[in-house]
Amino acid sequence: MSTMDNPLLKYNAKEYFFKASLCHFIVDELNAKLAIEKYEEMFPAFSDSRELKLLKKLLEAHEEQNSEAFTEAVKEFDSVSRLDQWLTTMLLRIKKTIQGDAGDLK
Repeated sequence: MSTMDNPLLKYNAKEYFFKASLCHFIVDELNAKLAIEKYEEMFPAFSDSRELKLLKKLLEAHEEQNSEAFTEAVKEFDSVSRLDQWLTTMLLRIKKTIQGDAGDLK
C-alpha cells in the first residue's frame, strides 16, 4: 500500500496486488475474490490492468473447474508478458486445485 503514494513506485503496486491475489487464490477462491475487490477499491488503476483481467479469467475457470480455460488464460497472458518462475509456480499450484489435487496447499 505504501507504493501507491510514491509517484515513482506506484506503478509497482499493481504487480504487488497481482502477486498478493495469487497467494490468496492458493488459500481459496473466496479469499481471492475478497482480496481482489479490496485491491480494486484501494488502487483504481488495478481495475484496468491485464493482471486483474487474468485473475478474473482464472477465477471463472476455477469456479467452472475448467483447467483448459485456465491454461488458455495463462497462455494468453504469457504471450504478452513472460511469466517468471515464481508466477509459474503459483499458477501451477492453483491449477492443481482445479484438477482436484489440492494436497497440502493450505
